[in-house]
Amino acid sequence: MLLGGLPDFRNLGVLLRVLLLANVMAAVTVMVRVEDPAGWPLALMVWAGHLELPLFLSVLVLFLVQPWLARLSPQAAVGGVVLVVMAVIVLSYPLVRDTESGALWRWLAWGVAVTLACLVYFDYRSRRYSPALTEARLMALTARIRPHFLFNCLNGVLGVIRTDPRRAELALEELADLFRTLMRENRDLVPLGAELELCERYVDLERLRLGERLSVRWDLESCPRDALVPPLLLQPLLENAVYHGVEPASGEAEVLVSVARRGGEVRIEVDNPIQDIERHHAGNRMALDNIRERLTLFFDLEASLEIDASGGRYRVVIRLPYRRKSA
Repeated sequence: MLLGGLPDFRNLGVLLRVLLLANVMAAVTVMVRVEDPAGWPLALMVWAGHLELPLFLSVLVLFLVQPWLARLSPQAAVGGVVLVVMAVIVLSYPLVRDTESGALWRWLAWGVAVTLACLVYFDYRSRRYSPALTEARLMALTARIRPHFLFNCLNGVLGVIRTDPRRAELALEELADLFRTLMRENRDLVPLGAELELCERYVDLERLRLGERLSVRWDLESCPRDALVPPLLLQPLLENAVYHGVEPASGEAEVLVSVARRGGEVRIEVDNPIQDIERHHAGNRMALDNIRERLTLFFDLEASLEIDASGGRYRVVIRLPYRRKSA
């Protein structure tokens, strides 16, 4: 959520928090200046009339100049944000000025104070949630390396090592690649294409023991492989789909993986049959809660995870903003 030491002013959650913080500080200012509580409603309306225009203009300008701010050093970026706010206040002052608005220097001082307070809040929030982000990553890695998966893969390799030694060798290479990725220190967003390759290795390994019972249909025609996503986003969903939707089945069971870009949004869907409702809900909660938490930490309010269990199918739908590495 942080770019160049500053909040990402193109993030919906950041914008909403800026608007909320500025209005809360305006309300506090009114309550401090007006001694009689009966006069607070009128004073709040007057302040809103003076505040909202420059506030929304400041947010709009910061949204537009975000790429430029992201290239600056943290100190220069803070200075750039303060200059933007001051410039907006000066330019909008003639539009909101009246006999009760106060001198321009007062509005400049108040605007700079609120700006710095917001930046301090976002800096604190970033520092406060950094340990949670690290912990969430560690939880994701631990949850994904399931002992039963390792044992099943090794048993699958043993089952074909005599009849098809080349396939067994390839499976061990895939297993090594998979665990190398799982054990990597996943600090940053990764390309969606890399996540899909990880999932394909996982499916190949599971087919060693499930054979024709495991059917995976990939709908990737509109998939943006350059989109950046949290690491280990898809593989845990696919593993849950196999564990809950394919393993208990007596015959072939199909898992659908659909990824598509719709404008500025990436939509990811993993759909599997429900074989045992109690088992499905009991085992799915931890993985889904973990993924939902990491989506929030990376994308704030711009990402979502929804679940639909109807018609004998269990669907997990993830929506997140389309981002890619800058050229």
